[in-house]
Amino acid sequence: MAANDYYNTNPTAHANPYHDYDYPDRHDAPLPPPPSRSPFDDGTHPYSHQTPAQSYSGANGRLHDDADPFDDGNAIPLNGRKPKHDSTHTVSPILPHEQDDPFVRDADPRRKRRRPVGKDGWFKGKITWVVYVLTVAQVVVFIAEIIKNGVLTKSPIEIKPSFNPMIGPSPYVLINMGARYQPCMHTMPGVQNSSVQISWPCPNATATTGDSVTCQLSDLCGFSADRNPRVNGSIDDKPAPDQWWRFIVPIFLHAGIIHIGFNMLLQLTLARDVEKMIGSIRFAILYFAAGIFGFVLGGNFAATGIASTGCSSSLFGILAITLLDLLYNWKERPSPIRDLCFIILDVCIAFVLGLLPGLDNFSHIGGFLMGLVLGVCLLRSPSAIGRRTSQTYPAEYSHISRQEDRNEGIKSFVKNPLGFFKERRPVWWAWWLVRAAALIAVLIGFILLLKNFYEWRTGCHWCKYLSCLPIKVGGTDWCNVGNLNFQPTNGTSSKRDLLELTKMVFDSKLL
Repeated sequence: MAANDYYNTNPTAHANPYHDYDYPDRHDAPLPPPPSRSPFDDGTHPYSHQTPAQSYSGANGRLHDDADPFDDGNAIPLNGRKPKHDSTHTVSPILPHEQDDPFVRDADPRRKRRRPVGKDGWFKGKITWVVYVLTVAQVVVFIAEIIKNGVLTKSPIEIKPSFNPMIGPSPYVLINMGARYQPCMHTMPGVQNSSVQISWPCPNATATTGDSVTCQLSDLCGFSADRNPRVNGSIDDKPAPDQWWRFIVPIFLHAGIIHIGFNMLLQLTLARDVEKMIGSIRFAILYFAAGIFGFVLGGNFAATGIASTGCSSSLFGILAITLLDLLYNWKERPSPIRDLCFIILDVCIAFVLGLLPGLDNFSHIGGFLMGLVLGVCLLRSPSAIGRRTSQTYPAEYSHISRQEDRNEGIKSFVKNPLGFFKERRPVWWAWWLVRAAALIAVLIGFILLLKNFYEWRTGCHWCKYLSCLPIKVGGTDWCNVGNLNFQPTNGTSSKRDLLELTKMVFDSKLL
């Protein structure tokens, strides 16, 4: 009961037995009903069903969980305690080992909770723009392949003269759209100096005889007619075929639905993780460098009549990066042996499939080698190598040293060039020499391969077994499938003989 109400109570309603006088102006209010339980009971308080954080009132600064049970709204507050400041928000920044403690809840609900690693979703967190743009471009190009094949051959996929097992367009349509095909890129022995007139398949060819195989090389490749080979010509004839861009464009071409399906599945999973790990710029450099180097290596050593398409060489570079990352962080992985077995199994399956006839395994090998070299050059040094001599952190703070090692890169070098090299250990200098040597070696190798492709034309007799199996089926050696040889074997040069030879050359599929 409030103090002012006590002295204004009605004496007739409630007389004071301790006084011998009355107050005529008193108007006593009835007493409130007694509580069912005493407020001093040790049990659960009956007047509040809220948590302490919820029961705090900003108007009178009271905690309702221990409020006065006789409060009628006018009484003097009996409890003036304020809520205590949550120490979690204040102490947490002081303790570095509790910065990312998942068991410490943030008292401030306005702060955004950090999403767990690996739970960013497709378009949340760090968006892998390079993977998404490449995937969209490759799908659009494949749709264009299907449309063009339908316009030229009246069917969206190749069904004549043979069925494409990849469920895709004709190989001649792919050559016309930019697949890596050596006769379209440089002069070749047996083509430019042939003693007979060569009839090439047309892009709309649906048979092995008739007018669909009487086109010129310029019709198949899409360049001017002055680059067509002449009868009894010379290997040095000018102008020569020079479509160098066929080392780049095939990255966006695919031989069929099965081909692009497997590649896009790997690209949207493994390649996306690699881009998140190394960044978009480094990923783009790796992707195109591995793809181009793979096609250049295949152009030097693969069969001369095999046209190659697909981003498989780029994805092999991604596999190489994944392998290096596993080796760099071997001790930090929960099950490194299992991860290593999966990577080795994927690489072995892909290489074995590349031994089938009509496949260019050299593109896979080239992409994997370029991925290894660029991985050594682009990935940050392992923490054991990059740690400075002055970093002697105890075991419980080892994650701090690793984080500082990861933060050192191009930005720190630009800001403080001298400090970047300060207190480096000898193993770090040796590792940088290895990285520089690997980068120089791969650049020299790339230049030599281009020189050999356009001028030297030096082959390798045993290298073909890296892309084929020495098996004969029906009298045909798998390692001889796809090699162009337009020289007549019986001394004649009839049109029929050349058509049969053309049929044998283009029997292999493009993958």
